[in-house]
Amino acid sequence: MGLLKIVEWKDESKNQIVYRVDLKKDYINRGSKLIVRESQACIFSDKGRMADVFLPGTYSLDTNNIPIITKLLSWKYGFESPFKSDVFFVNTKQFTNNRWGTMNPIIVRDQDFGNVRIKGYGTYSFKVKDAYKFMCELSGTNSTYKTEDIQDWLRSMIVTGVTDAIGESKTPILDMAADLIELGEVVRKQMQENLDRIGIELVKFNFENFSLPENLEKLLDKQTEMTMMRKNIDVYTQMAQADALKEAAKNPGMAGSMMGAGIGLGMGANMGKAFGNMTENIGKPQEEQVKCSKCGSLMKKDAKFCPECGTPNGTICPKCGALLKEGAKFCSECGESLKKVCPKCGTELAPNAKFCPECGTKC
Repeated sequence: MGLLKIVEWKDESKNQIVYRVDLKKDYINRGSKLIVRESQACIFSDKGRMADVFLPGTYSLDTNNIPIITKLLSWKYGFESPFKSDVFFVNTKQFTNNRWGTMNPIIVRDQDFGNVRIKGYGTYSFKVKDAYKFMCELSGTNSTYKTEDIQDWLRSMIVTGVTDAIGESKTPILDMAADLIELGEVVRKQMQENLDRIGIELVKFNFENFSLPENLEKLLDKQTEMTMMRKNIDVYTQMAQADALKEAAKNPGMAGSMMGAGIGLGMGANMGKAFGNMTENIGKPQEEQVKCSKCGSLMKKDAKFCPECGTPNGTICPKCGALLKEGAKFCSECGESLKKVCPKCGTELAPNAKFCPECGTKC
């Protein structure tokens, strides 16, 4: 038989939670070294019974630091003989960027639209908080246990938690985008009560967005279009009157008929006003306008923010407030870098990122 002198796990994986040391024909002898690295825990087991737990550090194995194994093996005079034991390493680091989504729509009662079917999706991060509980409740004596082995089970719990949180919040659908962080925290706390029993901590839970039924999305688009038309009804009226006047000029008989019916009087007054405004503007340079990328409102090309919804008109320097060209990496006024980076790990982030994809820090 071989005597194992060093027991350790050099983890090179990204998704392995549990690793069992393959002793083969080796035995553990008194004085053998156990190395438990940071973000690891080690558990000794005898015939499926979880025994001694070791946190990060280096240990010299003897009777004092494996008391439970000593008792299970019925050593009467202490730890003298080589022995075999199942040795499990548990990865306690944070597993990030796990995806979740509702396969079937969630039916919610909305105060504006009645019963509506919505779908949600996002990400979550978790880690093993109590290695002993986790081994007893989930992993057992499996030689390996990976994130894929628990993701389906976690997703089913997440969908239940999301449905319950949305139902209790009674937040209108149109306002959910403003409450995604709060809803995510509610779901995380509700799920944590169940996860504590199996030794898992849900570190982060994020909603990315909700999707609505196609017919409701079309209705909202139509409603937005009608709102924009109401805001600019005077402009549309003047354009319609100008078109009518052009047609009347082509057909003098039609203009006479409209006058005879009593319509021409009002139209003539409005046309006079419209043409008066047009005459005043002749010769004046027209200011170039652009549309807001969010609500479509017209604004001056050099405006920093949309006067209707406040959306930035291009890139705004966070330091001096200068309006910059799209794609600029540095401010042309003060030289400030426009790259968004994680304040914790320094990872470059997307402009609209709320959380770091590497460490989960809120940005």
